[in-house]
Amino acid sequence: MRNLVKSFSFLFLLSFSTLQSQNFNEEELSYSEFLGYVKKYHPLVKQANLEVTNAQAKLMAARGGFDPKIEVDYNKKEFKGTEYYSLLNSSFKIPTWYGVEIKAGFDDTDGQYYNPQNRTPEAGLASLGITVALGQGMFINQRMADVREGKLNLKLSDAQRKLRAIEVLYQASEAYFEWRRSYNEAELYRNYLGFASTRFQGVKKLIDAGDGAAIDSVEAKITVRNRELNVENGNLKLAKAKLKLANFLWIENVPVELGDLVKPEQNLIQTIEETLRTDAMMVEMESLDSHPKIQSLETKMDILEVNRQLKANSLLPKINVGYNYISDPNYWNTFNADDYKFNIDFSFPIFLRKERGNLKMAKLKIQDLQFDIGQQRLELKNKIKAQQTEIASLRRQKIVIDNLVKDYMTMLNSEEKLFSFGESSIFLINSRENNLVSAKLSQISLENQFYISNAELYKILANPD
Repeated sequence: MRNLVKSFSFLFLLSFSTLQSQNFNEEELSYSEFLGYVKKYHPLVKQANLEVTNAQAKLMAARGGFDPKIEVDYNKKEFKGTEYYSLLNSSFKIPTWYGVEIKAGFDDTDGQYYNPQNRTPEAGLASLGITVALGQGMFINQRMADVREGKLNLKLSDAQRKLRAIEVLYQASEAYFEWRRSYNEAELYRNYLGFASTRFQGVKKLIDAGDGAAIDSVEAKITVRNRELNVENGNLKLAKAKLKLANFLWIENVPVELGDLVKPEQNLIQTIEETLRTDAMMVEMESLDSHPKIQSLETKMDILEVNRQLKANSLLPKINVGYNYISDPNYWNTFNADDYKFNIDFSFPIFLRKERGNLKMAKLKIQDLQFDIGQQRLELKNKIKAQQTEIASLRRQKIVIDNLVKDYMTMLNSEEKLFSFGESSIFLINSRENNLVSAKLSQISLENQFYISNAELYKILANPD
């Protein structure tokens, strides 16, 4: 009988070690490869890139305020065969920086009834002149402010693009880690279902040989059924995790589903910090000044500063001076300084209450944003430190759980040896194995927490490029 028990124990352990060392040759989808697909093809990442394109379009529209412009105004009245008037006013304007506008024009007037001030020579009247803002609009005006804000919005859009993209990449990372966790749990349950089935068959043989109690087969069968439930539940979680992961898999605007033979990266714990650039040395090299959230706030500060300058400029009087040299087109080459049009426009509010109020509000907005930037810097700094502390703690916990798994494995192996000598029971082996399975599940869970913690640090750093 003792020899039969030893033979069964040897076959059981051989089967156990064979299953433990099983080599899977399925195609592996690495985490870095997965992130590469998401960055390149996912619609929400592409949508984030539209932020920059939209800002470029706005900048183009703002620069349109300095586009040269042709204007033509023609009016004619004729009644009962009499031409009352025919008035042509045309101009070509070139707006420039610092409130200077160059203008060329041509006027022609004909008819019997028109305002004498509109009278022109027979060939018309040509003009060339300049208009200069000497007060408001000399150093900054609405057109200049629009262009400056357009350039700043382009910088702002890149920061916002990074923040939107990093959110998608974080969600994709969570889906990948959940898939990996579900895959490893399902594999674990399948392996231990195999062990339980082998043990059950061995117990049946012992009972058939008269060397075991019938109740042992019930004990072994209960374990098999529990493992079957675990496998089914694990397969369900894996199927759902794969579908969730598929939400982030696109190639050339076509969604892609994972094949049944594709498996997650198994040495992820060795590569994740390099993939996400979350190791301590890389994080120390990252400057908060380059953080998208800080860049976004500081760019908004620059935009508010442009607005403040515009409001401050409104405290100046409006003084627009214009000079136009005029001449008969036939005598254009003959310069006569006495032929000109000159104009000056002046206006200035007495109390400036509206202007002073707008300027004060602009300054308060800047002050409010300065407080926000200081708070955001502190929060980001502390979040990074907290996340690094969590990662370091999880790394230490990983060492503990690995040793715990080894200890439970040692206990199980010892129990199996005792069983081979007839000094243990199926109940004790199952108990030791259950403890080992629980420890391995905790190991998988802890690894998953480590990956998520690194992804959270990656999200806080917000550098998806």
